[in-house]
Amino acid sequence: MFPKKLILKTIIILFIISFKMMAQNDLVIKDQTINKNVITIASESEKPAATLLKKYLDKSFKSAFIIQNTFNQDSENTTIHLEIKALEDNTTFIIKSDTRDIFLIAPNAKLLRYAVYTLLEKWGFRKFTAQETYIPKLNLVKFPKNNEEINKPSFEYRALLYPDAYDEDFRDWHKLDWHIDDFSVWGHSFNMLLSAKEYFKTNPDFFALYEGNRNTESLCMTNDTVVDLVIKKMTQVISEHPNAQFYSVSQNDDVVYCECTKCSTINHKHGGPQGSLYYFLNKIAVHFPKTKITTLAYLHTFKPPTNLKIQPNIYTLLCPIELNRGKAIADDNYSKPFRKNIQDWNAVTSNLYLWDYTVQFSNYMSPFPNINTLSDNYKFFKKNNIKGLFVQGYADVPGDLSELRQYLLAKLLWNTEIDIDATTDDFLRGFYGKAAPNVRKYLNLLTENQQKSNAYLDIYSGPVQSRNTFLTPEAMDQYDTIIDAAEIAVADDSILASRVQKIRLTLEYAFFEQSKFYGQDKHGMFIVNQNGTKELKKGLNERVLNFTKKCTELGIYELSESGTTPENYYKEWLEISNNITRHLGENLKVNFLTQPAEDFIGKGSYGLVDGTRGYKDFNINWIGWYGNNPEIEIETNNTVFNQIKMNFLDDQRHWIFLPKKITVYGFKNNKWTFINSKTIGDLTENYEVNMLNTELNNSKFSIFAKIKIIIENHEDLPIWRKRKHKKPMVMIDEIELYNKTEIIK
Repeated sequence: MFPKKLILKTIIILFIISFKMMAQNDLVIKDQTINKNVITIASESEKPAATLLKKYLDKSFKSAFIIQNTFNQDSENTTIHLEIKALEDNTTFIIKSDTRDIFLIAPNAKLLRYAVYTLLEKWGFRKFTAQETYIPKLNLVKFPKNNEEINKPSFEYRALLYPDAYDEDFRDWHKLDWHIDDFSVWGHSFNMLLSAKEYFKTNPDFFALYEGNRNTESLCMTNDTVVDLVIKKMTQVISEHPNAQFYSVSQNDDVVYCECTKCSTINHKHGGPQGSLYYFLNKIAVHFPKTKITTLAYLHTFKPPTNLKIQPNIYTLLCPIELNRGKAIADDNYSKPFRKNIQDWNAVTSNLYLWDYTVQFSNYMSPFPNINTLSDNYKFFKKNNIKGLFVQGYADVPGDLSELRQYLLAKLLWNTEIDIDATTDDFLRGFYGKAAPNVRKYLNLLTENQQKSNAYLDIYSGPVQSRNTFLTPEAMDQYDTIIDAAEIAVADDSILASRVQKIRLTLEYAFFEQSKFYGQDKHGMFIVNQNGTKELKKGLNERVLNFTKKCTELGIYELSESGTTPENYYKEWLEISNNITRHLGENLKVNFLTQPAEDFIGKGSYGLVDGTRGYKDFNINWIGWYGNNPEIEIETNNTVFNQIKMNFLDDQRHWIFLPKKITVYGFKNNKWTFINSKTIGDLTENYEVNMLNTELNNSKFSIFAKIKIIIENHEDLPIWRKRKHKKPMVMIDEIELYNKTEIIK
């Protein structure tokens, strides 16, 4: 047996020896005032990057670094040497060391800056946002001896459309490209390449023959004159933007494509509308063989062409707009067709890029629990040969957790193998301070509730659709409690408190949207007093006003892709809150004789007599019938009324139209009797969202035990919104019954 003291002494000695050995394996740069720390450069080309490195290190150390043009091999101190030179792979940079010095080597000035920022991050520096850079106070930094790290991006192109990506320093730090500089023409481009305004009247045959009519939303892909005109326009664009990397020749944001005899023949031969598109693109690409032509695989062109060789300078940007964002692509049954599609694309092109949609575009300020899927998805993209990514977020609007989202996405774009949990925790500590544990708890619970629900997570959804999944009233209460604790933790720091309050705004927004839906029911915006009067819940208007003011203060100038401003949101809220209605039909039994569309059933039949009108959002309190005629039965039980008011939505962008006609029947003596009808009139083209409140009057309504309302939908879409696989929809919110004394007929 060895004495315990001897064992303890031996352990201490071994620890000291081990520590010294570890220290000997590291290069150390210490803060020193006499012998200045040195950054050396191989030529003047490296000086901007060296100056950048010096700027940050000087803020961190007490003593300034100096830049020298010569590399002193006899110096006893560790120097940092920067050099631009050709590498085997011009997308990489190297950070390495020998027994004394650190070397940053890159093929160009841009990648050398990337090397500088990478080294700084190793030493604890962070750029959390464009405005928030963490600079540690250091006495020394370490780097392992005889070490070499070759830094190669996971994707050759990495563009991020989030607020701080507009800042060049943020992009540089996080090694991001910038599509606004890199594309002379970006995204949907047919309108720009061949103007309908200029050519349609005189040459309608330049444009798509779609559903029997020429349509300006696409081109005729087999018209040789169209090819010549697009080549002419592209020649002009290239000469005006000679430094651009990419030039887009892409369909407009629509499902229209040409069905003329020649285009249809090619489509049949090559797998669908994408066939004639790539037939057309190949002609453009051959004319500009050294130019990178980009196009969107989107909607009707989402799948690759078959039996058609794609020119090598065509870059396809795959746009999976309908993916489930609540689960990782590799694990999700909904994503099985997409997994097959991406394999098919890899069989026909080596230039496959992807447009990723990472936020909820219909509600920027609503919680959207997809962050947990990002790491797995980007590993999937890399594994499946995606070469570049354009990642669409909120553009320049700081939406739900935009700071965390853009930070994690930037890191994943460069390296899909990062430890996502550690990176998230590192960001939360740096950006939220003492509130970080509670913010993490909130994120985890949000994700957990979404996963438990197993519900499809859509980029065009919102708080109302999520009321039974991750935004239930019970879950909302839990989130509020967690964010309360986060606010308390940073109450003494106005900057951190403001960041936590931004998270609170998303919960407030979800509450407001759901309260519109619930109306006078539990969790709704209205209360019904004992005397039967209805009023807005106390303090709600003030809460909404404070919400909109805080949004404006934080630069959140839009609440959705549709452009709703905070000011207009408050204005619309007041219109709803002041439009309090009480009518005789509330809570009567309603039967759907024709069932509504599954996705637009709202609260069910009760939603038509719940005393709550809808407004401009078809997701809130509207019930829809798609391609058929609604027939609705109300058990009025001889209620004394002589007026029926009905509310219809007109949102032609979403294929929602006013009806043709309304007819009312009454049930008496076991038979239905015609009472009244009203013709609404012909449709007119209009892309503003409007509501029609129409009324039918008749003194005989009261003599019937039941009434039946038949709403005649349009048989077909109007020519201006005619699209394949689309039908007209009728949407109703409230059927109101009144007894008006002035009505005598």
